Amino acid sequence: MRVKTDRGLTAMEKKLAEYKCNTNEAIQLKLVRFPEDLEDENTTFNPEYSHQVFGDDEVAFGYKGLKILLYYIAGNLSTLFRIEYASKVNEKFDCVEADDVESKIREIIPPGFCTNTDDFVSLLEKEVNFKPFGMLLHTYSIHNEEAGEDITYQIYKADMTCPGFREYHERLQTFLMWFIETASFIDVDDERWNYFLVFEKYNKDGATLFATVGYMTVYNYYVYPDKTRPRVSQMLILPPFQGEGHGAQLLETVHRYYMSSPTVLDITAEDPSENYVKLRDFVLVKLCQDLLCFSPVKLMQGFSQEMVTEAQQKLKINKQHTRRVYEILRLRATNMGDAEQSRSYRLDVKRRLIGPYKKKQRELAKMRRCLRPEEMTNQLNQIDLNLQREQLEESFQQLVSDYRRVLERLAQA
Repeated sequence: MRVKTDRGLTAMEKKLAEYKCNTNEAIQLKLVRFPEDLEDENTTFNPEYSHQVFGDDEVAFGYKGLKILLYYIAGNLSTLFRIEYASKVNEKFDCVEADDVESKIREIIPPGFCTNTDDFVSLLEKEVNFKPFGMLLHTYSIHNEEAGEDITYQIYKADMTCPGFREYHERLQTFLMWFIETASFIDVDDERWNYFLVFEKYNKDGATLFATVGYMTVYNYYVYPDKTRPRVSQMLILPPFQGEGHGAQLLETVHRYYMSSPTVLDITAEDPSENYVKLRDFVLVKLCQDLLCFSPVKLMQGFSQEMVTEAQQKLKINKQHTRRVYEILRLRATNMGDAEQSRSYRLDVKRRLIGPYKKKQRELAKMRRCLRPEEMTNQLNQIDLNLQREQLEESFQQLVSDYRRVLERLAQA
């Protein structure tokens, strides 16, 4: 007889529910510099996503108290992988089997990882020999309040010809699965990929060591007849370093690297996230603000071909991104308390935003010529002009809010 509980579940279903674990909580990540970091909970961080490994529900079944330990040595990212749990389902559970968690993790981490702490600690002692890969592009410092000192960071450009880099990159890219929602691994045998790496310099027993902070991959697309268009594919600053300004430093450094190349047409990004767009806005405005074509007087005269040409030739910025830079810098030059200036700015931005709506209206005009009246009514019902106005105003206000945040950050830079 199936006994129902007060929640409408059978006793067996309730029992099995206790063996479901949220994999975002079960996975414990560390970047280890010192042996004591292994026991320090403050150095642990968790994924934002695990659906690409454990399915849309982000659940592992069959365990109580599941811990999936993925510890990385801070510099070369040598890995300790271990699974711990309080209990696991067995044959008594009506032929129900626990998920094969180990196999799922092995699919994304390269072979050669440690499975016990002693081996991992012995590798940690050799970390002093690790040095960044490739060519140094930029060095910068950020003041650390907790340490009470400036910490130095360096950005390098690497490729697959650097000894040891291929194996290092295999370990590094595993972080994408936990922190980028639609991440995928790239074809490293394609020579058109460039890799940009951020490292922190730190001291350990009097020696200078390097810790991995984050990275970016860029693909160089061919543009007929003799140009390339670098496209940012992946960018990740590891969670312990987020919110410190490394993303802006990395993006600006990469931009400056390509700016110096006469064969580069402009720089784009593949399916950029909202956060990436905000970061790019900040970096591009910072680069453009000193160009003569973006002087306050010229900004108030409106968006011009001069801006497009100068931004493209000097900074490798395309027309669409230049337009956003113009709108942000014009907002800074506009007295929004002045009715005429405010109205002029609002109309200028809305003229761009209204483009998709006008396209829809042009499509409707074509439909009128070929649709029956009842079909036309259905199409018109989808387009409420008052709703369009509301959406347009909402888009404008959101944009201004985003632009103000860029300008606030710029004022503090």
